[in-house]
Amino acid sequence: MTKPTPKITGLIITLNEEQNVAEVIQNIDFVDEIIVLDSYSVDKTVEIAQSFDKVKVYQNKFENFTDQRNLALDYATHNWILFLDADERLTPKLKEEIFQTIQQENTAEAYYFYRKFMFKGKPLHFSGWQTDKNIRLFKKDAARYSKERLVHEILRVKGRTRVMKHKLIHYSYINYHSYKLKMKNYAQLKARELYMKEIKPNIFHFYIKPTYKFLYKYIIRLGILDGKRGFIICYLNAYSVYCRYPYLKKLYQEESEIV
Repeated sequence: MTKPTPKITGLIITLNEEQNVAEVIQNIDFVDEIIVLDSYSVDKTVEIAQSFDKVKVYQNKFENFTDQRNLALDYATHNWILFLDADERLTPKLKEEIFQTIQQENTAEAYYFYRKFMFKGKPLHFSGWQTDKNIRLFKKDAARYSKERLVHEILRVKGRTRVMKHKLIHYSYINYHSYKLKMKNYAQLKARELYMKEIKPNIFHFYIKPTYKFLYKYIIRLGILDGKRGFIICYLNAYSVYCRYPYLKKLYQEESEIV
C-alpha cells in the first residue's frame, strides 16, 4: 500500500504586496492550504489573495517579523510548513526537491534554502549574497521563531537541519527607492531589538560600523565584482546599519523624557 504524501501548509506574510501576492500564491499552489497573514495593507493585496480558492486570509497589526511569523504558524493546519516571503519564488527543480524530501522516511526537522538575489531581474553573484540562506521548509511541531530577533528572524529548531540542493529565487531589489525604504524599516526594527538588549549607541556604532559593513561586503565579499549593482546594494545595506543608531538614540531619549 502506497504511503500518502504528507500535507503542506504554505505561509506568506504581507504588507502592500499587490505586485507580488498573486505570483507567489500561484508559485506554491501545489501545497494543501495557503495562509496569508496581512498587516492591514492599503492596496489590493487582500482582495487579490482572497480571489484564490485555496487561500485563507487573516489580518494582524504588524509589530515585528518574529511575532507575525509565529502567528501565521499558529494558523497552519498541517505539520509541514513552507514559509515564503512575497518576493521569493521556487524553481521547478526546487518544487520537485520539496516533494521528494517530504516523502522520505528519515527527514530532517528543517531545511535551509540558499537564495539567489535578483537585482532588477538579474542575479547578483557576490556582494555577500553568495552564501545567503534561510529555513523555508520545516515541521511545525519542531520549530518556533525566537523572540531575540525582531528582523532577520531566527527559527529555533528542535532536531536536525539540512540544506536543499536547489536555490530559491529572491526578487528583493526592484528599484532604488523601494529597497532604501525597506532598509530604513529594517533599521527601525533592529534599533528596537538593540534597545531591548540595552545596547547604547556610541561613535563606533555611528561611523565605524556602517563603514566596515560597506567595505566588508564590497571588498571582502566581492561586491566590486558585481559592478555598479554591487556598489548600490553594498551601500544600501551599510545605510541600513547607519540608520539604526539614530533610531536607537531616539529610543533612549524618549525613555529619559518619561523618567
